Order: sequence, then C-alpha cells, then structure tokens
Amino acid sequence: VHGGEKPFACGHCGRRFRLKYHLSRHQRVHTGERPFPCPTCPMAFREKSALTVHQRVHTGERPFPCPTCPMAFKEKTALTIHQRIHT
Repeated sequence: VHGGEKPFACGHCGRRFRLKYHLSRHQRVHTGERPFPCPTCPMAFREKSALTVHQRVHTGERPFPCPTCPMAFKEKTALTIHQRIHT
C-alpha cells in the first residue's frame, strides 16, 4: 500500500482503511463484538489497549509520572494534558 491509498472498505458504513487489521478492528463498532474481557469485573472491550488501560482501575497502577511534580497518571494522554499547567 502506497501513500494515502485505503483499499479496505467497511461493508456497513463505507469507511476505508489502509490496513486490513484496521478494518477488522473497526467492524467491531458495528457488530458489538468485545473480545477482550476484564478478568476482574464484567466489562469487555473492543481493543486490547482499552482493556490494558481499564485494568489500571483495579491495580491502581499509574505508569506515567510527571517529571515536574509528584503526580502520576494511568494514561499518557492525561499526563500530556496535565503537563500544560507547568508551562
């Protein structure tokens, strides 16, 4: 696949994807499939990365520490937003 070419189209909505894997992942929006269950609670997720982030609710893990202050975050995006207060 070259450049912006997106040869894989969703049969439900027509959205196009560069990689077949991205199409397969997207189709879960339409099917409701959630193949990644949480082993601790009844929740399940469409993507493994979402399960990983969710599990931090149960473990308390905060792997993204702020380099400027003592705060730490469960998600990198939350750290990025937080760091704006230091600028």
